[in-house]
Amino acid sequence: MSKYRVNSKYKAVLVGGSAGSFQGVTRILSSVPKDFSLPIIMCLHRLKHVRHGFEEALSIKSAKPVTEPHDKESIKKGGVYLAPSNYHMAVELGNTFSLSTEGAINNSRPAIDVTLDTASYAYREKVVGILLSGANKDGAMGMKKIKDRGGLTIVQDPQECMIDTMPTAAMSLTAIDYVLGIDQIIEFLLELDQQYR
Repeated sequence: MSKYRVNSKYKAVLVGGSAGSFQGVTRILSSVPKDFSLPIIMCLHRLKHVRHGFEEALSIKSAKPVTEPHDKESIKKGGVYLAPSNYHMAVELGNTFSLSTEGAINNSRPAIDVTLDTASYAYREKVVGILLSGANKDGAMGMKKIKDRGGLTIVQDPQECMIDTMPTAAMSLTAIDYVLGIDQIIEFLLELDQQYR
């Protein structure tokens, strides 16, 4: 019997994070199997003037290739996607990405709220949102949108975070489904993946 509410309705896993999230992200990416069924769409705060290196650093740790999508690129089953430096990354109806250079939101571009909000609109109740360690409130409103539209919300346990502002902000804004450590998040994703076998 699963301890988590997992089923085969989900279409994508979203991951947001900022300061202190890199280690958690790499542990997650190294733990999901190469044939993990769902796309993993990541929006992580990063230095806007450093175009290269972050994607490569994640790919080295990941069991699956990590790519930065192009504008209008289709979202493929099992793909791992990273919001490009200095671009907002939205998920559009029709299962494609949209990139923009509109102004920073929460002092961030890419903004986690943009990715979570648009994905929750596109996928409705068929999305899982995961918010990790971070130093500002970006992602809190996006998690509320996921919850309001029937999706599943997970935040990293604030006690485990290097900086707990981001998950704490989300918890103060909406009723988060699960507050989990990284090991538990991995356990959840592995259980979720079994629903698609």
